[in-house]
Amino acid sequence: MINIPDYWLDFISNNNLSNKSFEIPDDFDLSGLGADFKVFARSEIDDETSNYYPGINVVKSGYIAVACCLCGSGDPYFINVNDGENGKLYRVYHDDNSIDLVVNNYKDILKFAEPEN
Repeated sequence: MINIPDYWLDFISNNNLSNKSFEIPDDFDLSGLGADFKVFARSEIDDETSNYYPGINVVKSGYIAVACCLCGSGDPYFINVNDGENGKLYRVYHDDNSIDLVVNNYKDILKFAEPEN
C-alpha cells in the first residue's frame, strides 16, 4: 500500500468527497482544457496509483492518483506529496506521462462540486 498523506484523507473525509464529481471550467483550469472528474475513495487511490498507468510511472516522483476522468480520456488526476498540504492538482496523461497543472491549490475544487442527483 502507498502512503496517502493524512492531509488528503482529512480533506476528502471532512468534506465528504469520496465518489463526488466535480467540473472545473476551461477558464479556471490552468491547463485551459477544463476538468470533469470523480474523487477516489481511499481504496481506489491505492489501487489506481499502485496498479495502473500512469500511476505506476509517476508515484516514484511523489504523485498519488486522487480522481478519475469522467470525460472518457482515462487521464487520472493527482496530487504530489512533495507539494504538501494545500498543494496543486495535476492531470497526468496515460499515453505519455506528461503532466498538466489544473489548480494551484487542490482545495479550490470545492467551488466546483456537481450537485447531487
